[in-house]
Amino acid sequence: MSDASVVCSNLSFSWPDDTPVFQDLSFTVGTGRTGLVAPNGSGKSTLLRLIAGELRPGAGSVSVAGPLGHLPQTLPLTGDLTVAEVLGVAEVIRALDAVESGDVSEEHFTTIGDDWDIEERTRAQLDRLGLAGLALDRSLSTLSGGQIVSLGLAAQLLKRPEVLLLDEPTNNLDLDARRGLYGALEDFTGCLLLVSHDRALLDRMDRIAELDRGELRFYGGNFTEYEEAVRAERETAEKNIRNAEQELKREKREMQQARERAERRASNAARNLKNAGLPRIFAGTMKRGAQEAAGRAGQTHANRVSEARARLDEAERSLREEQRITLDLPDTDVPAGRTLFLGENLRVRLGEKDVFTGQGVDLTVRGPERIALTGPNGAGKSTLLRLLRGDLEPASGRIRRADGRIAHLSQRLDLLDLDRTVAENFAAYAPDRPEAERMNLLARFLFRGARAHLPVGALSGGERLRATLACVLCAEPAPHLLLLDEPTNNLDLVGVGQLEGALNSYRGAFVVVSHDERFLRGIGVNRWLRLAGGELTETGAPEV
Repeated sequence: MSDASVVCSNLSFSWPDDTPVFQDLSFTVGTGRTGLVAPNGSGKSTLLRLIAGELRPGAGSVSVAGPLGHLPQTLPLTGDLTVAEVLGVAEVIRALDAVESGDVSEEHFTTIGDDWDIEERTRAQLDRLGLAGLALDRSLSTLSGGQIVSLGLAAQLLKRPEVLLLDEPTNNLDLDARRGLYGALEDFTGCLLLVSHDRALLDRMDRIAELDRGELRFYGGNFTEYEEAVRAERETAEKNIRNAEQELKREKREMQQARERAERRASNAARNLKNAGLPRIFAGTMKRGAQEAAGRAGQTHANRVSEARARLDEAERSLREEQRITLDLPDTDVPAGRTLFLGENLRVRLGEKDVFTGQGVDLTVRGPERIALTGPNGAGKSTLLRLLRGDLEPASGRIRRADGRIAHLSQRLDLLDLDRTVAENFAAYAPDRPEAERMNLLARFLFRGARAHLPVGALSGGERLRATLACVLCAEPAPHLLLLDEPTNNLDLVGVGQLEGALNSYRGAFVVVSHDERFLRGIGVNRWLRLAGGELTETGAPEV
């Protein structure tokens, strides 16, 4: 697979309404693992679809060397399919079964080709991706979202591609499934181009490609090394801005001093000419010469000021916009050890299904604990959050909640009124705060100027999360217990960083459901719980 590659030359693409996405984009991706990063809406998924041939460029060309596999973010699968059909092995397995039954028709051998070991390879691939024991005749409609994603990846790998395109492959995957995916990709030896906001996965890449302002820049090393390089670039840019600002001030000061000197010389010359009694025509010639000399000197300084201003503009353009959230939230402070939730022998039934089994679930949450709730998909983690919030009552058991200061951010982010602006929603949550204070707080959540007056329904997913966090964390009264359900889903890397910044400023307790280990470590989780098989157990932090 040493020659596997993707080459894009002068690639241009616009949507049907003429909104441009790329203009004259050129790059080459060769063998190895490449992580593609950029804010949401920058065109990452569009670029993968162009490479896969699902979209046609308006200009330029795309060349792929080697068989191609593509796992899109949304899989076009229907519930009527079986596992074998999704994997693309159903016809081969039927042909193998026919041959083993004595039917030696040529068509069966043509169907099988070189895939005599397809069942063994299929089972090994499924086992590796956490799908051990999954029957090949099982219907897709009976699988979870995470299982379907893993199945889609297995289908691509079974094709033995030399070029593999993956779009957010860890979405909806629990920790065990993620680790299986990490292992499968470590063994891939072709050309991998991957879009992801999973930093643990990006740290397994050989290089990072950053899509920024229509250009692709490559950084050697994994995501952590990319972050270090970007941080160094920012420090250099900030230093260049300080130097350019000082240079501009110096040039302006020297231009002003030169102007003042020229004015003094002109004044002295006029006085001396008058006293010397020279002929008027000669005196006029000398005066014009002095003025022209002063004008040339002034223009020289003006040019130097203009050049200094241009250097400052260039330095500012190279500076990446700082988009982190830093706050002080004293109203969320909770005394250490204060009990915020107490549940004993909790049993929950949803329809005919028992969610918690055994002796029932016991859970105590005290301030200011930072709790991660982990476990496989379908174990009941979201149900437990609803129980904590009070949206759901247990079939049996005892519950005590402290003062009701509990806020719940669901995966749907449905707390705010979509028709009202960010500022109007914020005012509804904190009506007693002065307007100037509210606008200052919104600015700290990166809603400045006109952005604060946009309808919530017009915001991106990351912006809507920031607006929801602003309203919840600055509410009156402020929450002492915060419940978050997969808060990093569909966020880009900038959005995840902003969420970390907000949660690190929060002083209360929280319980967060997430499969993103690096995010959980980034927000200072100090207690780890696992819900699996109807049982809630205390675990230590997973190994790095």
